[in-house]
Amino acid sequence: MIKIAIQKSGRLNIDSLEILKQCGISIDNGKDQLKAAARNFPLEVLYLRNGDIPQYLRDGVVDLAIIGENLIHEKGKGIETIERLGFSKCRVSIALPKEVEFNNIKELDGKRIATSYPNTVKRFFEENGIAADLHIINGSVEIAPNIGLADAICDIVSSGSTLFKNNLKEVVKIMESEAVLVQAPNLSPEKNKLIEKLRFRLRAVLRAKKSKYILLNAPNDKIEQISNILPVLKSPTVLPLSQKGWSSLHSVIDEGSFWDVIDALKEAGAEDILVCPIEKMVL
Repeated sequence: MIKIAIQKSGRLNIDSLEILKQCGISIDNGKDQLKAAARNFPLEVLYLRNGDIPQYLRDGVVDLAIIGENLIHEKGKGIETIERLGFSKCRVSIALPKEVEFNNIKELDGKRIATSYPNTVKRFFEENGIAADLHIINGSVEIAPNIGLADAICDIVSSGSTLFKNNLKEVVKIMESEAVLVQAPNLSPEKNKLIEKLRFRLRAVLRAKKSKYILLNAPNDKIEQISNILPVLKSPTVLPLSQKGWSSLHSVIDEGSFWDVIDALKEAGAEDILVCPIEKMVL
């Protein structure tokens, strides 16, 4: 049995449970439960406060966690990231009141900075030779400049709407962040074996999210040219059509280059192109 921690509530909680579901893991979680067991995988979920999860990992209370990369950067010394999960993306940034002119990072020297990420900010300022006065706040950091507590803030930014509502502007991005799967140190071989099984399922789900299944028809004399555009894995499947001189090609294309590939296929003579989502992709 392995124990995994996820955020007690919020968007990260929802997305974490969803990706476990996509991995075929059914969790019996009711309202306000602090832990729940999976029915079909040797795994138990613990619902914890986000900021407490790194210490639970170090103490061996949990074996794994799905957590924001920003929190691992702040509190996760000695904790290994084993998979990047691609959701709950945000950034850790410094923001100033909109009316304050900003031209260079050196202008932050000597300023009062309110933040919930003191270790992250301190490291960043040390790397850039900046001496600032940090005010550690747990909660609504954005209000600090408005009440005169700080000249600027450092906090996580997603859409930027919270900054906008508090008359702030983002001026320096310290780091990008997304949800990651992290592992506690010094786990037994038995637990590592179960973790590898979970990672195998996660990779199949994550690969599928980044890919599309494509089917198209093409003249036989264009197959080689089109094949050079298509393969993401090994090579496309080629099936003869009942119409003489034509074949159907099946392959996988990367989501990130989707439209560029489609344009190239059309120029190469591909017709009747169909694109389908992929649920899992096992290599």
